[in-house]
Amino acid sequence: MTYVVTENCIKCKYMDCVEVCPVDCFYEGENMLVIHPDECIDCGVCEPECPAEAIKADTESDLDKWLELNADYANKWPNITIKRDPPEDAAEFDGQEGKLEKFFSEEPGEGD
Repeated sequence: MTYVVTENCIKCKYMDCVEVCPVDCFYEGENMLVIHPDECIDCGVCEPECPAEAIKADTESDLDKWLELNADYANKWPNITIKRDPPEDAAEFDGQEGKLEKFFSEEPGEGD
C-alpha cells in the first residue's frame, strides 16, 4: 500500500502534508503535489493533515489513474520538504470537480 494525492489537490496545493512526512516523498508541480509511491512508507501521517482531503490510500477504489499520475510526476518534479503558503485562491477551488481536465499543469513547482 501507498498513499496518493488526488484531484482535489489541484489548484489548492496545501502543503501541511509535506511538513509531517518522515521520508520526504512529496514532489511539487506548479499547482499540485504528488507522492512517490516507491518512497512512501505507508505511515499515513500525511492523510489527516490535508485540509482538502486529497490524500488517499491506494487501496481505495478507482485510484489507479492517480497512482500512475503520482508515480509519473514524482519522477519529473522536484522534491519538496518545506511547507509554503497555499495559493491565495485555494479555498475557491477546494471541492470543485473536474479539476484534472480543467486545471492540471505538467509544469514543475519550485521544490526546495
